[in-house]
Amino acid sequence: MNSINVAPSETAAAAEAAERALDHIGRARAAIGAVIFGQDEVVEQALVTILAGGHGLLVGVPGLAKTKLVETLGKALGLAEQRVQFTPDLLPADIIGSEVLEEGADRSRAFRFIKGPIFAQLLMADEINRASPRTQSALLQAMQEHHVSVAGKRYDLPQPFHVLATQNPLEQEGTYPLPEAQLDRFLLQIDVNYPDRASERRVLLETTGERTAEAVQALDAAELIEIQRLVRRLPVGDKVVDAILDLVRAARPGEGDPAIARHVSWGPGPRAAQALMLATRARALATGRLAPSLDDVAALAAPVLRHRMALNFAARREMSVADVIEKLVARIG
Repeated sequence: MNSINVAPSETAAAAEAAERALDHIGRARAAIGAVIFGQDEVVEQALVTILAGGHGLLVGVPGLAKTKLVETLGKALGLAEQRVQFTPDLLPADIIGSEVLEEGADRSRAFRFIKGPIFAQLLMADEINRASPRTQSALLQAMQEHHVSVAGKRYDLPQPFHVLATQNPLEQEGTYPLPEAQLDRFLLQIDVNYPDRASERRVLLETTGERTAEAVQALDAAELIEIQRLVRRLPVGDKVVDAILDLVRAARPGEGDPAIARHVSWGPGPRAAQALMLATRARALATGRLAPSLDDVAALAAPVLRHRMALNFAARREMSVADVIEKLVARIG
């Protein structure tokens, strides 16, 4: 076996970069926590999504501070943030941008591209399921390819580029549900629930006075990109890799324990395993560690898998996707 010699200076530089990243992330979490109360798990999953370089789908009823969360993340992470309210009449050009014909002083005419709100480092796509499939497709294509094409010309999106989209799980009238293949573009589905009583009391006291807390910037875009690179370099132990494979493969029909798999209509593909691998690394870093553990796999199984699998008709009468994932997670170890 060939050994790889690593210079002491390189090891010291890597250790310094890791410590710097942990410090930045700690300050970012503190900045976000000063504004968003009672949603620690949601904040952690949103931060994991961005640290892993992915996009997130926030699912929750109105009034749970989803918009405030995205705005706060943008400020704390030093990202240029934009928000688009999706409606049925929204066109692809409304988010991507369009060309306009301009006439110069010499009466000459030329087209100029005016960039849309998608040219942001952090885009909030509010109620994404209210836009038409055509507009959804334009956004999701840009999410995947990190560029848009207008009149045959390519325009690269800013780096980093992240989308946090929201959905209301209750009111479905006039909506266009995202197809399964497009849901798979989101690294995590983050369910936003009601805060507990103590947290809601704090919200009442701190947000209805003359002054409200504002997030402070903890890092900038360049530093975030360096952290995202560090996430991909974190070592992952064989036990964690095997746990990810076992979990994802057991969630597919025809594989794993028949007592569980027989309830599944369709299950997660390899992209789910990739998402879980990246997310566990990012969670480890977000919680002050330099290597993921089985606890990270268990904590992120639901947000990674719940939008990537569905139960058959017979099973839906007795259980939910969350119940199946809970049974799968109980086998980790």
